[in-house]
Amino acid sequence: MHTVNPAQSAGDAVLDRARSGAMALVELLDSANRLQQHGDAESSARLYEAWLAHTSSPHHHVACYNWGTVLGALRRHADAELAYRRALAVAPDFLQARLNLGHQLEHQGRIDAALTEWQQVVARTEGATTGETLDLRLHAINSLARVLEQQRRFPEAEAWMRRSLEAKAAQFDVIQHYVHIRQKQCEWPVYAPVGEVTPNQLLVGTSPLAMLSASDDPALQLMAAQRFVHDRVPKPPAQPLHVGRPPRTGRTKIGYLSGDLHMHAVGLLTAELYELHDRERFEVHAFCWSRDDGTPLRARLLAAFDQVHRIGQLDDAAAAALIAEQGIDVLVDLQGLTSGARPAILGYRAAPVQVSYLGFPGTCGLPGVDHVIADRFVMPPELLPYCTERAIVLPHCYQVSDRRRDIDATPTRAACGLPEDAFVYCSFNNNFKFSEDIFRRWMRVLHATPGSVLWLLADNDTARENMLTAADAAGVARERLIFAPRVAPADYLARLQLADLFLDTFPYNAGTTASDCLWMGTPILTLAGRSYISRMAGSLLNAVGLPDLVTHTPEHYERLAIEIGRYPARAASYKRYLAEHGRSSALFDVPAIVRAMEAEFERLALGARGS
Repeated sequence: MHTVNPAQSAGDAVLDRARSGAMALVELLDSANRLQQHGDAESSARLYEAWLAHTSSPHHHVACYNWGTVLGALRRHADAELAYRRALAVAPDFLQARLNLGHQLEHQGRIDAALTEWQQVVARTEGATTGETLDLRLHAINSLARVLEQQRRFPEAEAWMRRSLEAKAAQFDVIQHYVHIRQKQCEWPVYAPVGEVTPNQLLVGTSPLAMLSASDDPALQLMAAQRFVHDRVPKPPAQPLHVGRPPRTGRTKIGYLSGDLHMHAVGLLTAELYELHDRERFEVHAFCWSRDDGTPLRARLLAAFDQVHRIGQLDDAAAAALIAEQGIDVLVDLQGLTSGARPAILGYRAAPVQVSYLGFPGTCGLPGVDHVIADRFVMPPELLPYCTERAIVLPHCYQVSDRRRDIDATPTRAACGLPEDAFVYCSFNNNFKFSEDIFRRWMRVLHATPGSVLWLLADNDTARENMLTAADAAGVARERLIFAPRVAPADYLARLQLADLFLDTFPYNAGTTASDCLWMGTPILTLAGRSYISRMAGSLLNAVGLPDLVTHTPEHYERLAIEIGRYPARAASYKRYLAEHGRSSALFDVPAIVRAMEAEFERLALGARGS
């Protein structure tokens, strides 16, 4: 006997009515919305298509618009584009449709076409100061700024951000991007006035990542993290997912949560960590949404896990449920509040022990993250009140590294555009870490050490020109700043050996880059501040046996940089020490660091099982 599905019959009846040409627009919208609410977006799309094909109405553009939104939600972006174009053919001033058309073009990778649509919306809303028209205008401007920033067209993106903030000051999302894009371009001062935005709004609107470069004040870093969590991270459910699951026995299960398990600083540092886990005591899982970049590093990372769970297509709730189903005892989040992170997963408390590590070197303020991996240097007692996490204190250094890094042959100085007989200072940190104060100190160091040069990474043309302009203002010849292009990791490691002294950034210290320098035998001069991230390089220098290269005031940092530059034999002695003892130091005793980490994970996991 054939059983008729009542819902299917009702859907067929609605579809027949749409084909009859007698369905009113209000009835269409109501019926289509009901289908969507019941999770049947495909039927909703078919309903719109049938109505449009069989109904004569002056409101076709409204139905086309709604049809486009359904198709877009189904990721049928080319079909959604056609729906919005049909709406605009009837109503060219239908700005919502033009905005959404831009988004569908963006999804298809047709960036210039998307920008054109949003520019039309801006042109058609010129003079809007209030109401819905202003909202549409800001939506278009902010879309232009966002995509241009993604395209690394930074000056254009910043110009659109300024227009947005001049039209409406209270936009924390825009302020966040405005501050960080100025950091990326070395546009100093970073907190430049714009429109009616107050200095407090600029500060409070600074993203957690940007704040790490803006200040070493741990209270400000905590404020930025907690504001971000309050605004962006959904409130966690009352009942943790791990509660009520069957008691766990056997090996401790460690899960690593990341979207950076590929050619990325975190991937480069952690490959050996996963490989060295004691498989008799631990089962190691990856929960990742990392892109497959086809690199040998990516293959090595995947091979290092007992199980890899790809959660890119899962929403946060489903990803957390999978983690809980796997019975993970310790979940290690490798991203924190960085770009592409998925902090909401942690709020579900899928594992009884949840730990922050490496990706965001500071407090995340995230519900459900109880611990952060640290050492006594990066997490002194006075910093603890500004951290929502408890510290897992490793004995020597918080940072793992990789002793199997591929290294190419050492190039000549001439091949890298460096003078043979000069004292070479370098800083290959990302440009957004370059603060105005530290760069001015670098210029004074060059002034005081005739014949020296500063070797830098040219991250973008605007940053390069702004640095050269700052050199002009300081009376330093432009040719003393030598810019290196980005190269493959093996080439980058090889050329580090050509520098005499690496000058660290502050307050955002080098992390992976510091490890790379010390592995290659290049000494680092750092300035240690009050925050975790401003003490990272100091931790590495203590562990490698060079604590005298850790300074604690900007004046001492500048003075010591000059002293070493004037007496190159001192830099040479540091290089000899690193060549003879660096790789055998506690910093690169990766097995010992992993064993210490495992002991803490096991202790916490057993404690959770007993609770």
